[in-house]
Amino acid sequence: MFKALSNPHRLKIFLRLASCCPPAPAGKIPLVSEEACACVGELGKDLGIVASTVSHHIKELHRAGLIFMKRTGKTVQCRVEPKVLYELSGFFSGLNKS
Repeated sequence: MFKALSNPHRLKIFLRLASCCPPAPAGKIPLVSEEACACVGELGKDLGIVASTVSHHIKELHRAGLIFMKRTGKTVQCRVEPKVLYELSGFFSGLNKS
C-alpha cells in the first residue's frame, strides 16, 4: 500500500477519493453510484498529467487494494476501499503508542 501511495500523483488521487467519496460501511459490499464515486476523468483534474497516466495510477492503486473500481460503459467509477482506511488509521494511531 505504501509503495503505491509513495507516488505523489497516486497519493493526490487517493486523497481526493478519500475526501469526496465516502467508503461503504465495513463488512458491506460497496455499492457504486454516481453520487458516491468519482470518475477517472474527475480524479485527474489539475494534476498536469495525461489521461492515460491518470488511468495507470488508478490501476496501480487498485492493484494495491486501495480502491474499488467499477466500469459502467465507458466510465470507470472509483471509491476508496473501506477496510484500507481502517487499516491505515490503525497503523498510524499505533505509532503514537510507542
